[in-house]
Amino acid sequence: MALKFNLSRALNSKLKHLLVIGSIMPMLAFAQAWPTKQPIKLVAVFPPGGSVDQVSRIIAPVLSQQLGQSVIVENRGGASGVIGTAAVLSAPADGYTFAVVFDTHGVNQSLMPNMPYDSKRDLVPLILVGTSAMVLTSNVANEYKTFADVVAAAKAKKNVSFGTIGNGSLGHLAMALLGKNANLDFNHIPYKGGGPLMTDAVAGHVPLAMGTVFLSKPHIDNKRIRPLAVTSLKRVPEFPEIPTIAEAGFPGFEAPAWWALLASSKTPPDIVKRMNEELNKVLQNPEVAQKLSAQGIELSGGSVEKAKTFIDKQIDTWAKVVRDNGIKPD
Repeated sequence: MALKFNLSRALNSKLKHLLVIGSIMPMLAFAQAWPTKQPIKLVAVFPPGGSVDQVSRIIAPVLSQQLGQSVIVENRGGASGVIGTAAVLSAPADGYTFAVVFDTHGVNQSLMPNMPYDSKRDLVPLILVGTSAMVLTSNVANEYKTFADVVAAAKAKKNVSFGTIGNGSLGHLAMALLGKNANLDFNHIPYKGGGPLMTDAVAGHVPLAMGTVFLSKPHIDNKRIRPLAVTSLKRVPEFPEIPTIAEAGFPGFEAPAWWALLASSKTPPDIVKRMNEELNKVLQNPEVAQKLSAQGIELSGGSVEKAKTFIDKQIDTWAKVVRDNGIKPD
């Protein structure tokens, strides 16, 4: 009787073992087949011409060469990146569709009502591509020659106006954070993107503009606008003479722009791991590194966990700023 019982238990154990193996084998076979099934799509969540588009198109050909598979870039702009990211999540989580996002991804969850996804739960970072300072600039003909001039005018409540690429953008939130912490009054003027913002900044229609190095540098180089301060903790190579906001009297202030690649959290872990490895190789490619650095991007790279820690902190930081300042979307 005991022998029969032991035999039955052994058979049950073996059956369970076989069932587990049977359930794992298709997933292993799927992961091993990747990426031979079809071209990989990088969804740039902003329109052509901007930094997200540029980052995507710098990465795509080198990633394609490494994987031996076509990598195409598709622009799906709208709602500060929400539309493109939602499109990635609506596609099969099979490792063939990824999102290339900007720092607005760290703001959207707290700013947008009725979000179609949860930024932390539904997405997994593949890699943090890099970060960049934003630059507060003034038109060369106006009264603001230094960042100290801006602070003095704000303290005197002189209706200091600044433009950004849009309501709830990181530039907007950075100035809101600065105003809240230092008891300074600023008047925000939102634009519909970087092009219109820079057009008015150069023309002098808006006295101050907050934008990325990528957006501002061509106009600074042409001496149409003047850099006053940067939002990184350390000075940037592009403008070594320009102080950080932190060293200009606001210790610890930091508001980096950033770029990352994301996948659906349902993507097989083996594919997430492989993509992280391949993307790190891409960023180590000298030509890629040079092109991204030329866009004012300080390369990051590293593990999935590093990217997640950074992005989750950004989401939490800017959620508080949105709440504290009652910021609403357009």
